[in-house]
Amino acid sequence: MSKENRQRGNHGGFGQGPAIMQGGEKAKNFKATVKKLTDYLKEFKIQIIIVFVFAAASAVFSIVGPKVLGGVTTELFEGILGKIQGTGSGINFAAIGRTLLLLLGLYLTSALFSYIQGWIMSGVSMKVTYRFRKEISLKINKLPLKYFDNTNQGEVLSKVTNDVDAISRTLNQSLTQIITSLTTVIGVTIMMFSISWQLTLVALLILPISMILISVVVKYSQKYFKKQQDYLGHVNGHVEEMYGGHVVVKAFNGEKESIEKFDTYNKELYSSAWKSQFLSGMMQPVMTFVGNIGYVIISIMGGWLAIKNMISVGDIQAFIQYVRSFTQPIAQIANIFNIFQQTAAAAERVFEFLEEEEEIPDTSNPVKVSDIEGNVEFKNVHFGYEEDKIIINNFSCEVKMGQNIAIVGPTGAGKTTMVKLLMRYYDLNSGSILLDGHDIKDFTRNDLRENFGMVLQDTWLYNGSIKDNIKYGKLDATDEDVIKAAKAAHVDSFVHMLPEGYDMILNEELTNISQGQKQLITIARAILANPKIMILDEATSSVDTRTEIQIQKAMNNLMKNRTNFIIAHRLSTIRDADLILVMNHGDIVEQGTHEELLEKKGFYSELYLSQFEEGFVDIDGRTA
Repeated sequence: MSKENRQRGNHGGFGQGPAIMQGGEKAKNFKATVKKLTDYLKEFKIQIIIVFVFAAASAVFSIVGPKVLGGVTTELFEGILGKIQGTGSGINFAAIGRTLLLLLGLYLTSALFSYIQGWIMSGVSMKVTYRFRKEISLKINKLPLKYFDNTNQGEVLSKVTNDVDAISRTLNQSLTQIITSLTTVIGVTIMMFSISWQLTLVALLILPISMILISVVVKYSQKYFKKQQDYLGHVNGHVEEMYGGHVVVKAFNGEKESIEKFDTYNKELYSSAWKSQFLSGMMQPVMTFVGNIGYVIISIMGGWLAIKNMISVGDIQAFIQYVRSFTQPIAQIANIFNIFQQTAAAAERVFEFLEEEEEIPDTSNPVKVSDIEGNVEFKNVHFGYEEDKIIINNFSCEVKMGQNIAIVGPTGAGKTTMVKLLMRYYDLNSGSILLDGHDIKDFTRNDLRENFGMVLQDTWLYNGSIKDNIKYGKLDATDEDVIKAAKAAHVDSFVHMLPEGYDMILNEELTNISQGQKQLITIARAILANPKIMILDEATSSVDTRTEIQIQKAMNNLMKNRTNFIIAHRLSTIRDADLILVMNHGDIVEQGTHEELLEKKGFYSELYLSQFEEGFVDIDGRTA
């Protein structure tokens, strides 16, 4: 994620000095990324050309102003001098009035052009932002599950928010600013040469001095800015970590250690922060000092040229104005270049995400089965998350409608892999999975997954009412259908005790809904969806006994007249399963009924007997 630039305006002297630029992440391939972004903006090329023309025109009209104002100063000076010497008729107020009206017109035109280009560019940047986020949203739904298995959620969120915002800000502000700044630098240089080439050379010679002094300040302040940012992250992370786990911290008397660690981070943050701010604060006095020296030299030299009648007084005044506005756009250009580097890095990450490999497209001629029964067959299935590391080897089994299939094994054995293959989150390396005799690849993913329901150990409820969360299983369900499903899942019994009943809003901060009650709501959702095949991940290990009994009853109601795949953690719950698949190290090592597997005296038998030897320990190592 690119870091924001830190900059401090520097006024006085020769104008605004170069901004303090905090180093940000740079694009791996700057040219290629800029080309992609340029191609992306082609549909807005007419608007962008208009913006560039108006930005340049606005700068030009603004540049002409000091020259015209210098004419007014000259007119006033010569008029007063002539009156004193008795050689003139005094100040020509009519001419001055016309000049001031012209000046007002120039500045109003400049402001109007600036407003128009800003209005157009804001529209372009918002449209680009909208398009990026829309394409990212669509892309998320096209990516295979393996992408999310290997990618931090925060990274995806960063692309949607921070990276797209960085591109938007650059388009809205920096892109036109670079045109304005370049036009200003070129225009001011031309205007200064048109007034006096001697004074211009003096101004240009003084400029490198200020740049050298500024670069020295930047060199030392930069490392402190970076250190400040790093330790700000440490402080924020430590506070968030301690706040989130304050109960555990108190339980283990970790307050002293936590405070000591915070103090260490905070002292480093304080040290780097005041040094960076002090050094960046030196920019203004340094620029003021150099600028004042420049003004003294230019004033003395300008006065000497005026005495020699080589320059007018008004031109001196105009020249000083130009000098004040000369270094500001140079500083802006330097700062914008840094911003472009960071924007390119942000755009590169967005384009990399949009170019990620998508899921294999659905078949162009999908099968349409009006009434799936729920028969599932695995035929010579081979699968590995990596092609050279096959973890399921030549697995075959047949599951009849209404049967209960238990998948057991230690933590990390690969139990959820079978679920991912069933719902086609991953495609097989070879072999096939049949649903009612049809290869699951012959269905569209949407049609296939409509036949599956899931109740997972990790409950997922979104920010909405209890009723809306249940209706997520069937969006067009009536309120009567929702209540019927809620009763079957034993949700109705506790909902009426809540402040707003079915209309109570669930959110992350909610504390009066227990984990077990959340699980019952997800079961109600699955009952309402009424799928032919259910995938159940037992989720009773962290709830009280009474809630566990309710969940078990609700799951029994859910499993009626369906084909059920049960990811089992407690062997006692799957003794009556029609088929048990025993997994270890990603592979299916045994399969059969409970009695058959005990007779084999293999891996399953060892797991089952360990329950009794170790105090009813479940299959994942948790105490039952």
